[in-house]
Amino acid sequence: MALGRGYVVDNVSEIPLVVSDKIQEINKTKQAVIFLRRIKAWSDVLKVYKSQRLRAGKGKMRNRRRLHRKGPLIIYNKDQGLTRSFRNIPGVDMVNVNKLNLLHLAPGGHVGRFMIWTQSAFERLDAIFGSWKTPSKEKKNFNLPQPKMANTDLSRLLKSEEIRRVLRAPIKRVVRATRKLNPLTNTKAMLKLNPYAAVLKKKAVLDQVKRKNKRALEVAEKRGIKLPDDDPAVKALKLKEKRAKSIKAAAAKKPKKEAVKKTPPPAPKKKKRR
Repeated sequence: MALGRGYVVDNVSEIPLVVSDKIQEINKTKQAVIFLRRIKAWSDVLKVYKSQRLRAGKGKMRNRRRLHRKGPLIIYNKDQGLTRSFRNIPGVDMVNVNKLNLLHLAPGGHVGRFMIWTQSAFERLDAIFGSWKTPSKEKKNFNLPQPKMANTDLSRLLKSEEIRRVLRAPIKRVVRATRKLNPLTNTKAMLKLNPYAAVLKKKAVLDQVKRKNKRALEVAEKRGIKLPDDDPAVKALKLKEKRAKSIKAAAAKKPKKEAVKKTPPPAPKKKKRR
């Protein structure tokens, strides 16, 4: 897991790495470097040195100028000069076993940090946290959380024949969402609301064409230009004249109705006075 997180632990003898309590007495940085070289953990510190860079943004003005990756975490029981010796090595963090913090054990919420335990700190874990069978001696009513699944291979469980036999086939339900259309921009939606909108739209187009043709004829007349016969304005004018002639001819052929003389209504009779 530590390899997957990017820690250089290829040459480390074992993980978790437990060392003797004598390293708690180291009080010089030079001795700390020698210790890390001996346990083959110095290559992970070199990775931290290579990753040092300037922060981008305003954090540079807030005493957070440099960034680097995380190095090994040293967990101790008693501080006899250990924190003074390792604090000048970048990336190396120290934490007491009584003050274990999730931010140190899993930085960024990602499990799998390279940790170096002292022997006394590793032995105190059962007393502090207990086990799955015995409760903690120092914390009241505290037990390690039990895993819900005995077999963590979830994909194998879901693909097993015993579970597949019991499961029901999924019911496919097609849910189609109705799309709301804007009648001002969509013609079909407008026609559903107002069928007469198609007539008005066509009338508006024809009126626009009439205005355009009229304007073209006025401009040609003003400039003294004769428009060709295939011009749409001339064609529209000829069609209009032809229709007017046909209407006039039809009206001339139609027989006129004889005027019917209206007889005036009879005068009301006067009542005789008694």
